Amino acid sequence: MPGKLEGIGWFTFQSFKRIVKAHPEHRFYFLFDRKYGKEFLFADNIEPVELFPPARHPLLYYIYFEHVVSRYLQKEGVDLFVSPDGFLAGRFGGAQLPVFHDLNFMHQPQFIPWLTRKYYHSYFPKYAAMAKRIATVSEYSKKDIEQTFSYPAERIDVVYNGVHAFLGPVDKETAHAVREDLCDGAPFFVYIGALHRRKNIDGLLRAFDLFKSNNQLPHKLVLIGATMFGTGDLKKAYRAMKNQSDVVFAGRKDDKAVRDILGSAEALLLVSHFEGFGVPIIEAMKCEVPVIASGVTSMPEVAGDAALLVDPLSVEQIAGAMIQITQDNSLRNVLIERGREQCRKFSWDLTAKRLWESMEKCL
Repeated sequence: MPGKLEGIGWFTFQSFKRIVKAHPEHRFYFLFDRKYGKEFLFADNIEPVELFPPARHPLLYYIYFEHVVSRYLQKEGVDLFVSPDGFLAGRFGGAQLPVFHDLNFMHQPQFIPWLTRKYYHSYFPKYAAMAKRIATVSEYSKKDIEQTFSYPAERIDVVYNGVHAFLGPVDKETAHAVREDLCDGAPFFVYIGALHRRKNIDGLLRAFDLFKSNNQLPHKLVLIGATMFGTGDLKKAYRAMKNQSDVVFAGRKDDKAVRDILGSAEALLLVSHFEGFGVPIIEAMKCEVPVIASGVTSMPEVAGDAALLVDPLSVEQIAGAMIQITQDNSLRNVLIERGREQCRKFSWDLTAKRLWESMEKCL
């Protein structure tokens, strides 16, 4: 959807923009479940197809993928169906390649609405069984897919996410203007992503409150992202804070605003319970901003030695890492320098190359 791309949306956009241009000898059918933006038609070898109904509810998932998409693929004689968000066409007899970004829904089902959870638990094991190959975004997720679905490791391809070219460090004038606009001139920590329970926003708020209560620093906390379902814990934690006035809910921002805010921050905080990759980690590194991240699931793999890793269940550890970042300039400089090197390992060109290689193996 134009202007609303997040993790899976950006993965799809950036990889297929490159793939279709690199392979004019092939015909690509882009399946949309609503009116599409022209900016998603990257080349003349794309045929856009709008299929009904919009798949935004478990019942509609079933109708859309099991019937509508399956019939269309069969009718057109498509050689390979690639699904960047993992849903497959259950009645299509041809080769299929899903991208499973993570299996959070299998391990932490309490973070997902009941009906959606039931659909995922019923259908994703079936999708794994029918997939010719599976692509995923980290070695952690590869191992998880292998163990959870008993899927052969040799048929799972790791296709890391990339980092946006528009990101980079900001100058002092920009950083000053951002701080003035968002935080009345105060320095700030930043979180980027959906305000979702698995992102541990409630734990982040409690940690920030502890950080503020233990010192007299002027720092604020800025959260960039849209609210999703299951925000009761977030609201409860926010209402219990002593330092509510130092939390800024900035909402969804455009690319330039994200770059400027991220590049102006004291540090990025990504203390999720579960991530299949953790894109904001490398985004912050590209902007030369220190990172505090959870030491669980895929995040140590993505962060390397260029972040402070914490236990997401320990409010004290998260708050302690904030204190380290604010008080130890040499640590900040080391993390920034290591981050410059670490984020070079990830690019959308490499994402597209690896996804294409996985597609070719399917054929």
